[in-house]
Amino acid sequence: MVIVSFNTRPELMRCLASLSLVRLPLEVVVVDNASADGSSGGVRGEFPTAQVLDNGTNEGYSRANNRGWRAAAAPFVLLLNSDAEVRDGTVETLVEILETRLAVGIVGPRTVGSDGAVQVSSGPDLTPFAEWKQRHLVRGVERGDPSALALAAARYSTEHEPAWVSGSCLLTRRAHLEAVGGLDEDFFLYEEDVDLCVRVGGLGYRVLFTPTAEVLHHKGRSMARVPDRARLEYHRSHLLYYRKHRGAPAVALLRAYLATLGLGKALAARGVGLDRWALVRLALGRE
Repeated sequence: MVIVSFNTRPELMRCLASLSLVRLPLEVVVVDNASADGSSGGVRGEFPTAQVLDNGTNEGYSRANNRGWRAAAAPFVLLLNSDAEVRDGTVETLVEILETRLAVGIVGPRTVGSDGAVQVSSGPDLTPFAEWKQRHLVRGVERGDPSALALAAARYSTEHEPAWVSGSCLLTRRAHLEAVGGLDEDFFLYEEDVDLCVRVGGLGYRVLFTPTAEVLHHKGRSMARVPDRARLEYHRSHLLYYRKHRGAPAVALLRAYLATLGLGKALAARGVGLDRWALVRLALGRE
């Protein structure tokens, strides 16, 4: 099990405490991306059986996870966000699926928020139209729109095979990570889970969502502390994914959208951090 931490000490402590519910032997690796809140010391003091790896700088989610699973030896690797908590039976259910259904390469659970509402934690491959529909659903759920909540509840009440499941809690085999070279470290944050699912799927394995396992996900606590940086990294990763997996027309369409979005934010003095033009430069390929 790999948990990447960046300035989320309270959530990280709750995450590790929830692992007491797991009745399987666990090899827990916490990779700290240069947190300034004493996360590493807290883990060493309260959970001494966990292995803690300290990064001197924030190396990003993909690189930190790769360092974590490569430091372990277990045949299954669970990627778990530091702001998530497992429920009773969650890990056991996910492991049983991979043990008994050899065609499945990655499995993810149902996730619910702090308010108990189901979250959007899987979806179709990233295309402009599919993303428009997915974003509409995500925003509806976040607003508490009854129709969006009902749609999400229905979707995540049944097992299905999406293109990807969320990296907030994702179980795969170590052999699959080795086969694809781990998470793509060009993704600093966001979309690395989609990319991983697509590449493991390319090996001939299925990606599965199951509602029989559940995780409480407080969602985005780390990036909530640096929202401007998080938004820019999201767009950067989005563009990278399209360059890897979509054709030139889709990349051009995304660049045009980002340039328009960035120009609007810059002119309204609502740019990323102190650099109002960062998103425009990203869209133009100058970052």
